[in-house]
Amino acid sequence: MGILAKLGISPRAVINQAYDYVIVGGGSAGCVLANRLSTDASVSVLLIEAGKKDSSPLIRLPFGWMLIAYHKKFSWMHKTKASPAIDERRMDWPRGKVLGGSSATNGMIYIRGQAQDYEDWLALGNEGWGWRDCLPYFKKSEDYYCGANDAHGAGGLLHVSKSHGDELGDTFLQGCEEAGLSRSEDFNGGDQEGAGYYDVTIKNGVRQSTAETFLKAAHNRPNLTIVTETMANRVLFEGDAAVGVNISRDGITLDVSARREVLLCGGAINTPQLLQLSGVGPRALLRQHSIPVVKELAGVGENLQDHLGVMVAREITKPITLAAQMKPHRMIYNLYLYLRYKRGIINTPSAYVGAFFRSRTELQRPDMQLHFTPASGYREDNGKSVLDEKAGATTVVTPCRPESRGSVRICSTDPEQHPEIDANYMATDKDRKDMLQAIRKQRELFASPAMAAITGVEIRPGDEFQSDDDLLAYIRQFCVTNYHPVGTCKMGNDPMAVVDTHLRVHGLRRLRVIDASIMPTLISGNTNATTIMIAERGADFIQQSQAK
Repeated sequence: MGILAKLGISPRAVINQAYDYVIVGGGSAGCVLANRLSTDASVSVLLIEAGKKDSSPLIRLPFGWMLIAYHKKFSWMHKTKASPAIDERRMDWPRGKVLGGSSATNGMIYIRGQAQDYEDWLALGNEGWGWRDCLPYFKKSEDYYCGANDAHGAGGLLHVSKSHGDELGDTFLQGCEEAGLSRSEDFNGGDQEGAGYYDVTIKNGVRQSTAETFLKAAHNRPNLTIVTETMANRVLFEGDAAVGVNISRDGITLDVSARREVLLCGGAINTPQLLQLSGVGPRALLRQHSIPVVKELAGVGENLQDHLGVMVAREITKPITLAAQMKPHRMIYNLYLYLRYKRGIINTPSAYVGAFFRSRTELQRPDMQLHFTPASGYREDNGKSVLDEKAGATTVVTPCRPESRGSVRICSTDPEQHPEIDANYMATDKDRKDMLQAIRKQRELFASPAMAAITGVEIRPGDEFQSDDDLLAYIRQFCVTNYHPVGTCKMGNDPMAVVDTHLRVHGLRRLRVIDASIMPTLISGNTNATTIMIAERGADFIQQSQAK
C-alpha cells in the first residue's frame, strides 16, 4: 500500500493493484481512450503519464506554445541523430511530456488530411480505414464552431474554431488568389486545395488539448485512475499475452496488472521504444541489448516519417506584423483584446493562414502545405528562437507525402535513455526536388501584387540564393521539422507491419498500439486530429471486442 500511495494511485486502486485496462501515455490518444473506456462504470482504467499535470497557465494560453514546446518541463526533448542530407544536423524533436501530450504543446492547427490519404491506407490492405470509415470518428470528437454538417460534428468534446483574420492575413490570401490559388473555407472536408484561415483547437481563448477536453470530462470518475510523473519501463508478458506494465517513480518500481488489455499510446517515439525494451521488435536489435525476444516484429521502430519544411521570410513595410504588435503599448492593447474579446496575438496559434497546392499541374491532388505567420525569424536546432531585425512575415512550405523513411531504435535497456532517432531527411531525389519547388512557390506568393505592395527585401534565404545548388545548400542548413513523426508501428499485413486493422499487435494477445505510430503513411497535413480519430476508433474496437 505504501508503494502505491507514493506513486500517487488512489486508495481504492491500492486495494486492487490491478485494472481492466492499463493505458501507457496520457497524451493526444491516451486521454481520449481514458475517457471513452471509463464511460463503462463496470471496468477500471489506469492512465500512466511520464510527464506532469497540465496545470501551467502557459499551456492554456494559445500564444504560450512558443514558450513551452521546447521547454524541458513540458517536452521529452528528443534529438535526432545526424542526417547526412542536411549537413549532418541533429534536430530537436519536441514531443509533449505532460498530460495532453503534444496536444498540450503543439501549434493547435486542426487538419485531418485529404480523403485520398485514407484511401491510400485502404489500398495498402487496411480494411475499414478509408475516408468514409474514418469521417464519423472525426465528427464524433468534434464540436465545430459552425455546427454540424456533412463534414463536421457538433457537441463533441473537442472544440474546433476558425483562426481570426487580420489585415496581413487577408492581404496574403488576396495574394494567393492572384497567384492562382482559390479561397478555401474548409480544409477538413476531404478536399484541401486552396488557401484560407486554419481551423484550430482553441475555445474562448483557451487551448483545447485532449487533457483539457476528454480527460477533464472524465477525471472524477471513480473507475479512472490517473498517474503522472510515472515511467513505464516495460510491458509484462505471460507467454504471448500482455498482462501488465512495470512502472517506476522516484526510484520505486512496481508491476501493475491488466486484466483485459495493455494499451500503448506513447506516440511514434516512445511506443516503439517501450516495445523494444519489452522484447518486441527486430531480433538483431533485441539480441544486441540482451533482451529476451517475446515476439520478433521487424517493423517496430521502422518506417519513421516526418514532415520537413523550408521557410521564406520577407520584410513587411507596414506596421502590421507580430513585431509591431509586441511593442509595449500594443501589448497592453492586445492584453485588453484577449481579456475582453479573446482576440489578438495572445489568442494566436502557431500559424493562422494556410494553403494546400500542387507543385506540378499534372498532379491529381495537392502535395504541398503552407503555414503563414506574421513574424520573421527562425528556430535553431537547439530550440532557441531568433527574431530578425527587420519586421517581416514567414511562410513555411512542407511536402505532404515524403518518400524518406527513418527509424527509432533503443540505445540501451535503460528506459530513461532516449532512443536513437534517425529522421533520414531528404534521402531521395524526389524529396530534394520537392523542397526546391516549395521555395519557388513561396517566392511566387510573396511576389503577388497584393503582397508586393507591402513587402521589402527577402530576409530569408535572400536574393543571392537563386541556383538549385545554392537553394539546396540553404535548405540543408535551415529546413525545419513540422513536428509530425508517425509510422513506427505501422498498421498493415505485410512483413513490416506491427498492428492489424483493429490495432492489435501482430502475434500477441491483449496488447494494442493506439497512437500516431500506427499510421502506414503520413497524412497530408498536421497529425493531431488524425491521432485523436485513431484513439476514437481504438476505443470502439476495444468496447466492441468486450461486448462479444
